[in-house]
Amino acid sequence: MPLLNVENLRIEFPTRKGLLLAVDDVSFSIGEGEILGVVGESGAGKSLTGMAIIGLLDPPGQIGGGSITLEGRRIDQLPYEQMRRIRGKEIGTIFQDPLTSLNPLYSIGRQLIETIMTHTELSSHKARRRAIELLKEVGIPAAERRIDDYPHQFSGGMRQRVVIALALCANPRLIIADEPTTALDVSIQSQIIMLLKQICREHGAAVMLITHDMGVIAETAERVAVMYSGRMVEIGPTRQIVKQPSHPYTQGLMNSIPIIGANMDRLIQIDGSMPRLTDIPAGCAFHPRCEQVIDLCRQKRPELRNHAGSQAACWLVEEESPNG
Repeated sequence: MPLLNVENLRIEFPTRKGLLLAVDDVSFSIGEGEILGVVGESGAGKSLTGMAIIGLLDPPGQIGGGSITLEGRRIDQLPYEQMRRIRGKEIGTIFQDPLTSLNPLYSIGRQLIETIMTHTELSSHKARRRAIELLKEVGIPAAERRIDDYPHQFSGGMRQRVVIALALCANPRLIIADEPTTALDVSIQSQIIMLLKQICREHGAAVMLITHDMGVIAETAERVAVMYSGRMVEIGPTRQIVKQPSHPYTQGLMNSIPIIGANMDRLIQIDGSMPRLTDIPAGCAFHPRCEQVIDLCRQKRPELRNHAGSQAACWLVEEESPNG
C-alpha cells in the first residue's frame, strides 16, 4: 500500500462568473522513502495539489472531488483540528521562501523547541537537545551556539536548512517540499538537494518535491509527474521520462534545458503561455502551443495511457498493455 494516495483530485474556486477548475482529476501515489517530483510551469496546479494534501488551501479554494489518503486513512475530509495534528507530526512542509516559514521575532531554537513539544512528549530540556541534533543533521555549523540566533542572522541557504529541520521535528512520514531550492543560488541548491536525498535515506520519509526545474527533478526524484493546466500529462520513472519523454509538453521542457558544451545560438522554448483558468481550451489544454497537434487534440481531451514504461495523456501516444 502506498504511503500517500491521491485519487481523482479536483480543486475548485467558486467565483461570480462560475466555478473555476484549478486542478482537474489528478491521481498519483508516493511510496515509503520515495521522492516524487511534480513539475510544470507556474499555474499548472502543483502547489495547489500540495496545499490540498496538507489541508491549507486558501479560501475560496476547495476540494471539489476525489480523495487523499495517508497510510490508508482518508485525510481530505478531516475537521481542522484533526488535520492540524497530522500537519507537522505526520506531514512536514518545506516552503519556497524560508522567511515565510520562520517567525522573525523568535530565535530559531524557540521555534524548533515549540514545534517539537507540540508534536512529541519531550520535556523542554530534551526538546532543546533534539533541536540541536536536528540543526547538526541539516548541516548548521556550531549548532549549540547558533540555536539562539534569529532568522535574519542566517544566510538564505542556512535559513532553508533550518526550515528543513523544522519539517523533521516530529519525524514525519511525508514531506511536501514546495520549490525548496528556487530562492537559492546554484551551489546551495545542490547542497539542499543532497540533504533531501539524505533525509529520505536516513529517516525513510517520502518527499513530494514540487518544482518548475526539470534539472532538480532529474537529480533528485525516482519518479516524476508532469502537470499542465491543472492536469497530469505524464508520469513515470524519472530516468525514462528524461531520456524518452512521451508528451509534447514534457519534450518541450526537456529540450529547454541547456546542454553544457553544446553550440547553441539561443535556448529552445515552448512558444505561448499556459491558458488562464477562465479560458482553458477544449480538448487537450496544450494543443494551442503544440507543434504536433492533430484535429482530435482540439476536440477531445486525452486520458493517461501506458507508453514506454510511463503514462502520458496524448493522442499521439500509442496505448500499451500495463505489462508492456
